[in-house]
Amino acid sequence: MNETTKMILALTLICAACGFLLAAVRRATEGRIEDQIMKYVKGPAVRRVLRSATNDPVRDRNRVTIDGKPVTVFIGRTGGEITGMAYETTVEGFGGEMGVVVGYDLKRHGLTGIGITAHKETPGVGSRVTREEFSDRFAGKALDAEFALKRDGGEIDAVTGATTSSRAVCRAVQKSIAEYPKIKKQILNR
Repeated sequence: MNETTKMILALTLICAACGFLLAAVRRATEGRIEDQIMKYVKGPAVRRVLRSATNDPVRDRNRVTIDGKPVTVFIGRTGGEITGMAYETTVEGFGGEMGVVVGYDLKRHGLTGIGITAHKETPGVGSRVTREEFSDRFAGKALDAEFALKRDGGEIDAVTGATTSSRAVCRAVQKSIAEYPKIKKQILNR
């Protein structure tokens, strides 16, 4: 075997071993990573939009499948009865993908609120959609409300200077509401 072939063979074996090792580490840490995301990223948003729940909606979560895609649904209970649910929807924002948790009140057939779980919006401008002053504009709205910015004929005031980010949140809410009947049916039929 010439020197070049030995070098290629050695590098191939090293790369294969590293690939298998990385895959094993990912598989071993996958559960812990999900727990940390639930605890520190999604958990606060879920608890905020399902604040009237007497259970821990993060612990009482289920997975459903919508259009072949798995969706984690957080269940809010009061007195043992399911009174609310929330799940995350993603849309493209100004800076990239934005994750929005939308909470639903099953008794009043409306929103309990929204929470931003992930974004890459401009700090100090688009990132202001994460503040409660903006997210509170969605709480208590009926599902048939016009979830668009006022300048687009809807009911939601945009964050000043962050029209694109505000529109992205409205699109996320619209997308979530479109999926809601399918998700609700799966959760209530369990």
